[in-house]
Amino acid sequence: MKENGDAADVLVRAQGIRKYFPLRDGRPWNKRFVKAVDDVSFDIYRGETFGLVGESGCGKSTLGRVLVLLYPLNAGTILFDGQDIAGLRFRELKNFRKKMQCIFQDPSASLNPRVTIGNILLEPFRIHRVGTPEERQHRIRFLLERVGLSEYHLSRYPHELSGGQKQRVGIARALALNPRLIVCDEAVSALDVSIQAQVINLLSDLQQEYSLTYLFISHNLSVVHHVSSRVGVMYLGKLVEVGNHRDIYEGALHPYTTALLSAIPGHGAGRIILSGDVPSPSNPPVGCRFHTRCPQCKSFCQTAEPSLIDVGNGHLVACHHCT
Repeated sequence: MKENGDAADVLVRAQGIRKYFPLRDGRPWNKRFVKAVDDVSFDIYRGETFGLVGESGCGKSTLGRVLVLLYPLNAGTILFDGQDIAGLRFRELKNFRKKMQCIFQDPSASLNPRVTIGNILLEPFRIHRVGTPEERQHRIRFLLERVGLSEYHLSRYPHELSGGQKQRVGIARALALNPRLIVCDEAVSALDVSIQAQVINLLSDLQQEYSLTYLFISHNLSVVHHVSSRVGVMYLGKLVEVGNHRDIYEGALHPYTTALLSAIPGHGAGRIILSGDVPSPSNPPVGCRFHTRCPQCKSFCQTAEPSLIDVGNGHLVACHHCT
């Protein structure tokens, strides 16, 4: 696992990312939006695994899809190896997509049920017009073998495979065009625990073999601790803490991060139960977004929004009590 790097090691730099979804309730005058990602900035270094954690609905999956431009930005910039990709036009973007791929949460939903595994793996080569027919067949056989499957599976349909086998197909498809960044969006959460370990070990081996960079999105803090070099914690569309895995898991500063970690069996002094519900992302609280549930909340937390500030060694925290 790679630790904090310098500016020259940055593969992806996200700055001021915003992604809002309009609320469609049948009223044409309605101007409300779901602020899924609201002014998020962070770096991903070459060769590292950047873990992204948070409760369901915090915006982590949306952020991952925005990074690979599956969703268009409302505001902000995304620099990939120094190049601003947010403004790329269709043809330029199509060529660029070979460098960024995704592994999705539900392998059953991400694989076309009407197409054989062989044709699923051939699709990236057809779309990007890569290789001759013989080279493509050789490549997909190699990829299947590399992820632990065999030539037998080429003629199978997704419903004939187990969940773990389908996710291996998804991994093979993501590797097809030799990407540099792979967004793993809850890539193991739909699998049995024993299969999770196999897939995580496979992803680790592939990272070493192909010098891959991962954005690993998960709600499972134990898994993120195991695989990640650095970790970002999201709450209600914002990053509230970023640091290497030791900073986060052994020296967390933000009250929300501390509460999340307390849910891990055997971690810390005891379970912290947060009061109240997560506010609506269409109407987030003024000031610190966590103040409605924070046990340390003071009056200034309800009016002033904290900035994400470096408290040392690249450990970033957005909390008035920590700066």
